[in-house]
This record gives sequence, C-alpha cells and structure tokens, in this order.
Amino acid sequence: MIGSYSVPEWLGQLKNDWYRHRISRRYLDEVLEMAIKAAVLDQERAGIDIVSDGELRRDNDIDYLLASIPGVEVPQRDKADYFDYFDSAVTRPLPADGHASLGLAEDFRFVRQLTDRPVKLSITGPFSLGRRIRNEGAYSDRADLVRALAQVLGAEAAELARAGAQVLQIDEPLLAGYPEDVGLAVEAINIVTGSADVSWILHVCYGNRYARPLWEGHYDFLFPAVNEANVGQLALEFARTGDDDLSLIEQHHWDRCLGLGVIDVKTEQVESLEVVAARIRRALRVVSPEKLIINPDCGLRHLPPPVARAKLAAMVAGTAQVRAELGGASTTIITSRPAVPSKG
Repeated sequence: MIGSYSVPEWLGQLKNDWYRHRISRRYLDEVLEMAIKAAVLDQERAGIDIVSDGELRRDNDIDYLLASIPGVEVPQRDKADYFDYFDSAVTRPLPADGHASLGLAEDFRFVRQLTDRPVKLSITGPFSLGRRIRNEGAYSDRADLVRALAQVLGAEAAELARAGAQVLQIDEPLLAGYPEDVGLAVEAINIVTGSADVSWILHVCYGNRYARPLWEGHYDFLFPAVNEANVGQLALEFARTGDDDLSLIEQHHWDRCLGLGVIDVKTEQVESLEVVAARIRRALRVVSPEKLIINPDCGLRHLPPPVARAKLAAMVAGTAQVRAELGGASTTIITSRPAVPSKG
C-alpha cells in the first residue's frame, strides 16, 4: 500500500456532518475506528506484507496535518466536498520548540494493535504542505516556511519512532508541479528524516485528485537531486505512466530500494495477475529482487471498495507468481536508516 485505502461515500459524508456539528466527535471516532479495522482486514486478506491504517481519518493528503500544526490558521473547516482543501495561512512564524503533537503517534498505536504485520504510516512532506499555505508575512520566502514545516514534521517523526514505528513514508504529491524546487524539497525531507532512525520511504507521484493526475511528465526532474535524500526507498508510479522512467534508476545509479507502482489507481479497470507480473519482470531488468518493493501507483482513496480489494488481490497474485519464478525470492525492507550519500 502507498497509504490511503478506498473511502466509502458514507464516510466522507460523516466527516462533513461533524464539521457542521450534526454529529459528535465521539460518534465520528467510533465510525472511523470501525472503518480502519475493516481496511486492515482487507489488506490482510489480500496478502499485503506491510499494512497501513488506510489514512481513513484524513480528508485528503494535506488538511489532516495542517489542521493540527500550531500556528497554521484554518478559519473555516466546513467543506463543500469531503476531499476539498482548507483555505489555510500563516501570519506569524510557526512555534520552533517542536513539542506539539500532531496526533500521528496515536494513529499508529491504534493500527499497531490491530495486526501482527509491519505497519507503515505516511507523512505528507513539508514541500507539499507549504504549497497549500498562504504565507502572509510570516516568512521572508516560501523556502523558509517549508524548512519550518520540516522541523515540525521531524518532531512528529521522532514521536512516532518512540511509539514503535519502524517504517515511515514521506509523500510529496505536489512536487511534480514544481520541478525547479526539487533541491529545496530534498533539503526539507532530510530535516524530517534526520529526526528519527527508522526505515524511510519517499513517495512522489503526479497527483491523485479525484482519481486524476494534476501533472504529466517524467521523473527525470527528481534526478540527480533525489540521490541526496536520506531515504532507503523511492516509491514511484509506473503502471499509469509506463516503464520509460525505469532507465532513470539505472542511469543515475539509484542503488537503494525501489517501490514499483504496478496498479493504476486512476482507473477502475482491474489489472490481471499476468499484467502485474509482466510489470515486475520488466523492472527486474534494472532492479535486483531484494531491492524491489511492489505497491500501487498511489493511494486507493478514490476507488470503490470492491475495485480496491480486487486490485490488491491482483497485485499480490502477480507478485507471488514472480516470486515463484525466482525460486521463492522475497522483497525486503531496509531496517536501518542509510547514511546521506557523500557529495564528493
């Protein structure tokens, strides 16, 4: 899983009902916990090795965190649509002590008790968060805002590590729209990852708003800057965009793990296990089996539940077929934080 799981229509409506004071917070929490339990069960039944909470407490990839960061002002939380973004701003510098909890550690503890499998939790990256906040005189430029957000997220990552998290992912869904800022994004990512000694994954996609990409292009904008990112794995989309960018992995000597997107989350057409297996085999031409992680292109948030379940089942079945061809070889995850590559 990249992170998010299918959001039933009724769940989105309930969150809006809470924003409009039609239901209590306790009622909403009870429903969210039931939905998360169901999402974990679906993942286990599909055979997913590393599960998530489905991000079902989150309206979208941005607002759940912004609403919890002290100093970020959200004047109106009532939404026309569940997936819409808040109109947020900062008018003064964010608190620098890093002691405010954003609630992710508690989210991790809840899902941790539901499964014996490894749990991955995602954090939206500081660059993408910074693009959704109006800087109203708080910082001299947006880069300083991004760095300040990285400090806040780093403190949260440290709290997650203390809670027992071992696999954390940074999502940068808006980076593809600002390729000229990849250096800033990597700088900020390293501020976050430097705060917690866990297995770090960086996920970069082309956006997933209402199951549509926000941008088109290739991952060449990531390289060579991303080689300086203090992460053990890159998780990228390939199912929708094709295999052309696999050459970048070889060309730029990315020798860490690759999260290979083999499921297109922007269509309800379910891939066959043969299609999944073929995509994996093509990636094995440039990535060794022990460094290949199989995942969907992005989150499953906008897919109907039956489609999401079928796609996960196809992904697992295709992976199992290739594993069998390799004599039972299995994917692995890096269990210690890699050193930042030398600039020499």
